Amino acid sequence: MKFPAILFDFDGVLVDTEWAIYRSWLRVFEANGHDLPLEIYTRCIGSDFATWSPKTHLEDLTGSGFDWHDLDARRQTEITGELTDAGPMPGAVELLDRLAASGTPCAVVSSSSHHWVDGWLGRLGLAGYFQTTVCRGDAPAIKPAPDLFLAAAARLGVEPASCLVIEDSLNGVIAARAAGMDVWAVPNRVTADLDFSAADRCLADLGECARLLG
Repeated sequence: MKFPAILFDFDGVLVDTEWAIYRSWLRVFEANGHDLPLEIYTRCIGSDFATWSPKTHLEDLTGSGFDWHDLDARRQTEITGELTDAGPMPGAVELLDRLAASGTPCAVVSSSSHHWVDGWLGRLGLAGYFQTTVCRGDAPAIKPAPDLFLAAAARLGVEPASCLVIEDSLNGVIAARAAGMDVWAVPNRVTADLDFSAADRCLADLGECARLLG
């Protein structure tokens, strides 16, 4: 099974950052007497708070305002600490090695910032596998809009319809579909219970992707 280009989401696909981010939000909710079920929180996975906002949700639940600048700073410290020893997701290096050996162009396409994505790729030694990274600010709109994926295809010089997207979120699957691309879902522990029937395949990990693409 061959594709002219493979486009990877970042958070939750290449590195298990989503769990630490969710846990940081859960602690904020619990400190204010409320739960944050995954089935509610996952509305914002792969996009931004314009899709659904945990901040607005907590304010609605409590009827209170919060110093989000301070809380976000504390959350970021917690997230960074929890991810100190994080490595690539299972099967990631195997898949990327196979794609590099076959000469398949690859890109990272993320609704997160370049600071976050490029920093992680450099830290984990993964940057060299990708011809480009397309992040928030590189296109008019982020996922679930198709703009980031279309921008990545243009940078790689391939037709959008020939690309394969690997995603872990419903917002990402929606964006890939809107771009006219094939999409495989590889859920993680945050998104495992979502309905990925809109994806072409739903796979256990990137190692399974490697075997299908190898």
